[in-house]
Amino acid sequence: LAFVAGVAVADLASSLVHWAADTWGRADLPVIGQRLLVPFRVHHINPNDFIHRPFLDTNGDVAALSVPPLIVLLQLPLDGSFAVPAVFGLGFAGFGVMTNQIHQWAHTPVPPAPVRVLQALGILLRPDDHAAHHRGLYDRHYAITTGWWNRPLEAIQFFRRAETVISRVTGARPRADEDTFKLSA
Repeated sequence: LAFVAGVAVADLASSLVHWAADTWGRADLPVIGQRLLVPFRVHHINPNDFIHRPFLDTNGDVAALSVPPLIVLLQLPLDGSFAVPAVFGLGFAGFGVMTNQIHQWAHTPVPPAPVRVLQALGILLRPDDHAAHHRGLYDRHYAITTGWWNRPLEAIQFFRRAETVISRVTGARPRADEDTFKLSA
């Protein structure tokens, strides 16, 4: 259960990061603009570009964040008081490190056979579930690890409500600069 909970939290985290990258910020923001925001937004204009990116380009940034905690977690004993947090962390960081690769496989016309099996079982993001994100305004189905959070978050209109609150507080408009990315692609 701890491992599955970790995987679920990794999927939730993927939805929050994906939503933030798709909805807020500008290309000229230091550090995250060019490395995080631009690739997500350009991906909307040319989704096939993503499937041709090299492994390191696809996975490097997430690995830089996920591998150090994974190394620490792998050193913890899996008995006693560390067991549940360690197993949770392994699910979270283990699936989290693979998020961009899983996203890429959801776009790949014929991913490896084991990946197709895991997609069919709903353990990895299903291509048809992710396709819902690419229909319309790219304003839904943000979870890109397992996709487990897509339907529940849509059912409660989580992201629309969050956008409303953020807009009221800051005056910022969601996806206000989307045309900028279309012009630069």
